[in-house]
This record gives sequence, C-alpha cells and structure tokens, in this order.
Amino acid sequence: MLGWALTFLIIALVAAALGFTGIAGAASSIAQILFIIFLVLFLIAMLARALQGRPPV
Repeated sequence: MLGWALTFLIIALVAAALGFTGIAGAASSIAQILFIIFLVLFLIAMLARALQGRPPV
C-alpha cells in the first residue's frame, strides 16, 4: 500500500510540474489517503505484535 501511495505522489508531482492542476490535486489526495491508511494498518500490526508478547521490530 505504501508503494501505491508513493506512485500517486510521483504522479501528482509530475502532473503539477506539467501544469495539470486537476490531476495533480486528485493524485495527491489519493496519495495522502493511502498513506494514512498505511500508517493506521502499520500501527495496528505493531500493537498486535506487542500484545502477542513479541517485542516490536
């Protein structure tokens, strides 16, 4: 999922550099949403691992 967020970030940067503001805004919004979802899932995985008795990596 982090890979998708980075992909949309790169699309947004390229579109912004070329002047396509609508596409850049949409791609950056998608990248932000995917990054937040990735962070939430990462924190849940770390919490689940800690509750199982294994130390976080």
